[in-house]
Amino acid sequence: MDLIDAIILGIIQGLTEFLPVSSSGHLELGKVLLGDTSIPEESLLFTVVLHFATALSTLVVYRKDVWEILSGLFEFKDNEAFRFSLKIILSMIPAALVGLFFEDELEKLFSGNILLVGSMLLITALLLFLADRAKNTHKNVTYGNSFVIGLAQAVAMLPGISRSGATIATSVLLGVDKQKAARFSFLMVVPLILGKIAKDILSGDLNLQADNFGVLTAGFVAAFIAGLLACTWMIRLVRNSRLTFFAVYCVIVGCIAIAAALWL
Repeated sequence: MDLIDAIILGIIQGLTEFLPVSSSGHLELGKVLLGDTSIPEESLLFTVVLHFATALSTLVVYRKDVWEILSGLFEFKDNEAFRFSLKIILSMIPAALVGLFFEDELEKLFSGNILLVGSMLLITALLLFLADRAKNTHKNVTYGNSFVIGLAQAVAMLPGISRSGATIATSVLLGVDKQKAARFSFLMVVPLILGKIAKDILSGDLNLQADNFGVLTAGFVAAFIAGLLACTWMIRLVRNSRLTFFAVYCVIVGCIAIAAALWL
C-alpha cells in the first residue's frame, strides 16, 4: 500500500464513519475496485489506526461532553452526566456480545461480498428516508431507548448497514430529539472502538514496522481530518433533516453494487 492508497482509505474511513453511508460497505467496495492486493485483509494495523483516528476526531468534537460524562461517572453521583454514562454503557452491550461470540462469522462477511453490501445499503436508505420524515421532539434518550439503539448498532456490524445511520434513525424513530440522537450515536461508539483497539493490541497481532510508518501516518491524518469535518457536518444535517440525500446516494450505490455482483 502506498501513500496515495493510505490517504484515499483514510478519507473514506473518516467520512463514512460519520456520514450515514456505511464505512464498512464502502471499504468492501473499495476492495473490489482497487483489488484485494491493494487493500489486503491482513492489514489489521492500518485498520486499527484508521479507527483510532475517527475515535479521536469524535473526542475532539465532543470534548466537553466527554469530560462531563467522565466527571459524572467517576463522581458516582446520581446526576445527568452519570445517567448518560450508564446509557452509553447499556447501548454497548449488544454490539459487544455480537463481537465477542460471532467475531469469526462476521469476518467471513468482509470478503468483497458486494451483493450483501448492496442489499444492506438499500436497508440503510430506507432507515434514513423514514428518519428524515420523523417529527422532531425535545426528548432525551431513555434507558430503554439506549438498549434498542444498541441493538441497531449491533445490526450495523454487517457491511453495508451504516452504524451512524442505523443508530440515529432508530433514535429519531423512537422519538428522541434529532441533535441529541446524533450526539448519542457518535459518543456510544467511542468506547467500542477503543475497546476493540485495546483487544487487538493485547492480542499481539499488530506488527508495527519502520517501513510502514509513513503509510500509517498518512492514513491516520487523512482519517482524522475527514472525521472532524464529517462529524461536524453530520450534526448540522441531522438537525436540518437532510438525510434523504444520503438515502438517495445509498440507493444508487446499492443498486450499482447489486447489478455488478449479478453481472460478475
